Amino acid sequence: MKDLKLVFSYIKPYRKDLITAVILVFAECVFEMVIPLLMSDIVDIGVAGHDVGFMLMQGGRMVACALLALLTGLMYARFAARAANGFGAELRLAQYRKLQSYDFSNLDHFSTPSLVTRLTTDVTVMQNAVNGGLRPFVRSPVMLIMGIGMAFILDRKLAMVFVIASPILGTSLALIVRKVGPLYNRQQRAVDHVNAKVQEDLTAIRAIKAFVREDYEEQRFDEANRELAEASLSTFKNAVLNQPVFQLIMYTTVICIMWQGGSFILIGSMTVGELTAFLSYVLQVMNSLMMISNVFLMITRSLASAKRIREVLEERPVLHESKDPIKKVESGSIDFEKVSFKYSEEAEKYALSDIDLHIPEGSTVGIIGGTGSAKSSLVQLIPRLYDATEGRVLVGGRDVRDYSISILRDAVGIVLQKNVLFSGTIRENLLWGDPEATDEELWQALRAACADEFVSRMEKGLDTDLGQGGVNVSGGQKQRLCIARTLIKKPKILIFDDSTSAVDTATEARIRKALSELSGVTKITIAQRISSVKEADMIIVMEDGRVRAVGSHRELLTGDEVYREIYESQMKGGDEDGKDI
Repeated sequence: MKDLKLVFSYIKPYRKDLITAVILVFAECVFEMVIPLLMSDIVDIGVAGHDVGFMLMQGGRMVACALLALLTGLMYARFAARAANGFGAELRLAQYRKLQSYDFSNLDHFSTPSLVTRLTTDVTVMQNAVNGGLRPFVRSPVMLIMGIGMAFILDRKLAMVFVIASPILGTSLALIVRKVGPLYNRQQRAVDHVNAKVQEDLTAIRAIKAFVREDYEEQRFDEANRELAEASLSTFKNAVLNQPVFQLIMYTTVICIMWQGGSFILIGSMTVGELTAFLSYVLQVMNSLMMISNVFLMITRSLASAKRIREVLEERPVLHESKDPIKKVESGSIDFEKVSFKYSEEAEKYALSDIDLHIPEGSTVGIIGGTGSAKSSLVQLIPRLYDATEGRVLVGGRDVRDYSISILRDAVGIVLQKNVLFSGTIRENLLWGDPEATDEELWQALRAACADEFVSRMEKGLDTDLGQGGVNVSGGQKQRLCIARTLIKKPKILIFDDSTSAVDTATEARIRKALSELSGVTKITIAQRISSVKEADMIIVMEDGRVRAVGSHRELLTGDEVYREIYESQMKGGDEDGKDI
C-alpha cells in the first residue's frame, strides 16, 4: 500500500474534482436506495387497495429518483474523467522530470523499453483505476451498508442470510486475489519484453533488411508476443473466476431468501411488497459485493504498476552537488589524481585504475588505445557523467564535485561516441548548443565542422528537416552536425569521442585545422587512427584501463611498443613519419 500512497499523492491538484465525484456517487446511491421502498408501497398499498392515484404518485417519485440518479451519474463521469486524466498527466510528468535528473549510473538500472512501459502502460493502469474504479470503490461500501441496513429494518431474521454468505464471498475473493497478484507482475514484464523487441527492430530495420533476416526477427517477435499473450491469458483466466463464483453465491442466496420469504408470507409475518423490496436490497448488496471484488482485483493490478512507477520516482541520483557549488569554471586545465573507477559498486574489476594525468589549459590531447581500453570511461569523468570511485578529477584546479553540475557540463563540450540528433530542423538541433545563437554563429560553427558544404546545398538550408534521429543525413554528415552543435557552446574543454570515424581523412584534416585555431580551449580527441592524433601536443596511450604511456607522436614512436604497433599497422614508409595508407 506504500506504493499506492506515493503514486496517488500526485492526484492532489485534482482533489476538488475527486471529492466532487465521490459526493455525486454517494448522492446517486441515496436516490437508488429510495426506489425499492417506493416500490414496496406501490405493491402493499396501491395494488392491494386498488388506489391508482397513489400508484401514479409513487411511480412519479420513482421516476424522479431514477432521473436524479442518472443526472448525478453523468456529472460524476465528468468530474472523475477530469481527475483521472489529470492524475495520469501529473504522474507521467513526474516520472519524466525524474528521468531528466538521472545520472548515467541511474539509467544503467533500467532498460529503455521498461522506462517507456512505466511512463505509458503503467500510468494508464493507474489512470483507469481512478476513472473506472472510483465509482465502485465509493458506491460499493455505501450500497452495501445501506442495503444491509434496510434489509435488517424490513426483516431481521431473513437478513441473517448475509451473515452466512459474507464469509464465503470474502474467502473466495481472498483466494482469487492471492492467485492473480503475482500474475499481473508477470504480465507487465512481458509488456517490457515486447516493447524491447519492437524498439530494437525499428532501430535496426535497415540492418535486418540488409541481412535478409525479416523471418528470423519475426519469429523472435512472435516469441515475445506469445509470452505476453500467455501471461495475459493466465492472468485473466484466473481473474474472471471472480464473476461466476459470486453469481453462484448470489443466486443461491436469492433462492434461499425466496424460499424462506415465501414461508413468512404464508404465515402472515411478511407482505409481498416487503419481500419484493427485500429482494431488491439483496440484489443491490450482492452487486455491491461483486463490485468490491472487482475493485480488489483492480487494486491488485494497480499495485504491480504502482510498484514499478515508485521505483522510477524513488531512484536517487548518484551524483550530488556540494552545498555551496562553484558557479564558474575559470580554466580548462584537467588533472587526474590517483583516479580509479568502476561502473557499479558490485563490479569486481575497475574500468580505470591509478590514473595520474595533467592536461594544461589550451593544449591539444589525443587518446588512443585498443577496443575496451576505457578511453571513453576516462573522458566521461571530466563533465561528471560518472564520478570517480577513488581519487579526484580536477578542472581548472578545482575538484569537479565542487562545481554546479550544470555549470561544469556547460563548460565541457562533448561529442559522444553515439551521435544523436533530434527530430526537427538543422537550426533547432544546432540551437541545443546555445538557444540565443545567431544565424551567423550557426554558420560559423558549421564551417568549422565542415558541415556548411552540404547544408548550403540543401534547399531549405538551416530549416531542413532532419527526420527522426537525423535519418535524412548520412553518418558522416550527422557527425559533423554534432561537432557544430558542440562548438556553438563555446566551451573551455572540447572532447571528441571518436567523433570523426565516419568522416573521410581529407575532411577530418580540415576539421582538425579549424579546431586548432580555437585559442584557450582544451581539446581532447579519442581516435582509432594515428593520423587523427599525431599532431596533438600530448598523446595518451590507454591499455586495459591504465595509462600506458604519455608523450608526443615522436616520443611514443620511439619509446612505446603498443603505439608503434598501431602506427605500423596504419602507416607505410615514405618519409620519417610515414604517410596515411
